[in-house]
Amino acid sequence: MEKVPKAGYQIEGLWISGLQRRLTLKNLLFPIKLLHSSLRARQIISEFKPDVAIGVGGFASGPLLRMAELKGIPTLLQEQNGYAGLTNKLLAAKAHKICVAYPNMEKYFPKDKIIFTGNPVRTDIMELKALKEEALKHYGFTANKPVLFIFGGSLGARTFNECLEASANLLMEEGFQVIWQTGKNNFEAINQRMKHPPKELVILPFIEKMELAYACADLVVARAGALSISELCLAQKATILVSSPNVAEDHQTKNAMALVKENAAELISDKEAKEKLINTAIALLKNKERRTILEKNIKAFGKPNAATDIATEIFRLVEKPVTAITNN
Repeated sequence: MEKVPKAGYQIEGLWISGLQRRLTLKNLLFPIKLLHSSLRARQIISEFKPDVAIGVGGFASGPLLRMAELKGIPTLLQEQNGYAGLTNKLLAAKAHKICVAYPNMEKYFPKDKIIFTGNPVRTDIMELKALKEEALKHYGFTANKPVLFIFGGSLGARTFNECLEASANLLMEEGFQVIWQTGKNNFEAINQRMKHPPKELVILPFIEKMELAYACADLVVARAGALSISELCLAQKATILVSSPNVAEDHQTKNAMALVKENAAELISDKEAKEKLINTAIALLKNKERRTILEKNIKAFGKPNAATDIATEIFRLVEKPVTAITNN
């Protein structure tokens, strides 16, 4: 509700939320919210007069696309994850096209509607070899020691932070260099506890130049969110994915398994991370042959033209031409 207006687009909110998987007061309000948001969606469509309606899986997609269908407006769904969300599953039967980011989504959607486009992500991470020297200089690293890049998103990941606090000295003793993104809320406390880290250990609240972090990384540790995985596929990085326990339907594990089944990434569950994560990372940092296999296999999942491919399908629904889209 903040970023869309800042980008120059009008945004309208709907009073809707998901069903809880247990009996709660919020569930009792759901029918009222659904009716209210459906009426508001119909009003928005009548005023805006769209040529096409697009749903990306959020709860607000439900009433909006249902009203669009009733008015004969073509609809398109985009599913970011390897496990389809409830809203998209409910809308799939009447959607005209469904753009997916993972193969084998026929178990959720009608096969004849599926288009394997991938997820739109930044394109400045595609030519990383040319940035390697600049990236090492940026972080003050040397070229003869492997680099571990571990990040948990803008808020950080407590599990990652706890693992690194306990094992940073071990990683240094093993001769590695580390970029550790803590999350902005955790940075000050962690930085104080770590006191004077060696130059081989770079601790940051967030990553301003993601392309440089990827460029110098020999191994990445990340959550298994849909967009993170899509970036890693384009960056072609050997990766350990740690699925978050705080997501619906454990969809991060399902995202990660799509790669694991193709020998394109390693997967560790959050509850196993304290015991296994650092040892697994050390083993991979010492095993260049294994990392090369992971890099080769994850590349196959990369979809550099995802934004343009999705836009092409949208314009086909309204029979208009499309020009190339950049994802910067």
